[in-house]
Amino acid sequence: MRILDRYDGFVFDLDGTIYLGDVLLPGARAVVDEIRRLGKGLLYLTNKPLDPSWAYAERLTELGLPTAADDVVSSLDSLVLYMDLHHPAATVLCVSEPLVAARLRDAGHQVTADAAQADVVVVSFDRTFDYTKLHAAYVAVAGGAVLVATNPDAYCPTPDGGLPDCAAMLAAIEACTGAKAEAVVGKPSEHMARALVRRLDMSPGRVLLTGDRIETDVAMAAQAGLDSALVLTGATQLPLVHQPSSHPTYVFGSLQQLLVGTTARTPMRTEVT
Repeated sequence: MRILDRYDGFVFDLDGTIYLGDVLLPGARAVVDEIRRLGKGLLYLTNKPLDPSWAYAERLTELGLPTAADDVVSSLDSLVLYMDLHHPAATVLCVSEPLVAARLRDAGHQVTADAAQADVVVVSFDRTFDYTKLHAAYVAVAGGAVLVATNPDAYCPTPDGGLPDCAAMLAAIEACTGAKAEAVVGKPSEHMARALVRRLDMSPGRVLLTGDRIETDVAMAAQAGLDSALVLTGATQLPLVHQPSSHPTYVFGSLQQLLVGTTARTPMRTEVT
């Protein structure tokens, strides 16, 4: 049986899986077109909190993959869900780019620039991170605020090698405060899994999650009860696949091989290189 026929729904990571920079990765268009032709469910999943879901949908559409905003689940969806459940009345200081604060305000949360008033410091992938933001977080935590981070990624894959991601900002804040994040809500957390499962309307055992990171994509698939496919077009190289901590259901050199892969072998059930 073809892998594409085995599942009712497919979830794809974006950076390093569907595209890199402004270019679709090999096989992305063909796989998505075939999934659409078969009438299967399709969602995209990203830890990157730099754009709203509609912007990711617009970008995918411009790249030739027509996508609606509701087809994209990001770490911002997980953040809002977490804050709604655990800190609904908190005052939040954001160490982030402006979108994170705007999204929290839109969801009804109080956001402040006064570190002394903060109950929660939300830390995110922030290309404007500087000493002023680090000091504000330090003051807030010293005053009793807890840390919540959007995602655990050390870097974001790009065509020129990558950008320092949320884990770098969080590490700086944890180093100077001695505090540890109460939650990191993006992949592979249970919070992100919950946000994804809420969007899916099918049995987890009938869904395949495909991504380029063992520690986030593969781990979160296991968290949510999904099968996983690891592609080697982004953050993971082949030697890492065979470490004891990695348990993807399938391993592919690129998405193109998902078109011809079958479920004939046992885990790691299919490895195509």
